[in-house]
Amino acid sequence: MLQAATLEFLKELKLNNHKEWFGVNRKKYENAKGDYLQLVGEVLAGVSQNDDFIIGLQAKDYVFRINRDVRFSKDKSPYKTNMGAGFSKGGKKMIVAGYYLHCEPGGSFIAGGMWMPEAPSLKKIRQEIDYCLEEFDGIVKGVPFVKQFGALENGSDVTLSRPPKGYEESNPAIAYLKLKSFIASSPIADADLTSKEIVNKIVTACAALQPLVYFINKALEG
Repeated sequence: MLQAATLEFLKELKLNNHKEWFGVNRKKYENAKGDYLQLVGEVLAGVSQNDDFIIGLQAKDYVFRINRDVRFSKDKSPYKTNMGAGFSKGGKKMIVAGYYLHCEPGGSFIAGGMWMPEAPSLKKIRQEIDYCLEEFDGIVKGVPFVKQFGALENGSDVTLSRPPKGYEESNPAIAYLKLKSFIASSPIADADLTSKEIVNKIVTACAALQPLVYFINKALEG
């Protein structure tokens, strides 16, 4: 579970996103970071019992830096107002499917899959879905997945208006083949983050995501 002080720090940071304030409050940040690392470590211990992809790494290998890359952004705020961790084979920098834990007051969530894969990877995933539609359909329409996430995200920002090259509109898998991302997410309330049940809830969500993660990574490796 997270301490309430960690969420309070993130709230204060959102209102004071500049280096001077951060410098004065660095101790609060260090405490919040340590608290989040503790939560991530507990989640890793739970997830790794059934997922050997993430065995062998520590919490720090999955947690993202709080500093923002502002080189190409109009928003020059130096810090993220959330804490995030990406669990995937080889750590957060590996470009494969995995799980993501986002902690932000009023906007926390657990997610998984693969966000906007590059063209070669996207081609492999689509091909795997086309070849193994029954398996993929069973994953995203299975009871654990639907109960936890409802469905894959399929808004206009992640969906093509026309079939991708090489596929026809009549293809039984066309709804999936039009996707540019293969992700699902579920919100986490602030009250849940600070409850003793949060680790179990996150581990359960990751278990529901695991077949999707494995399917995508099988496509990328195959």
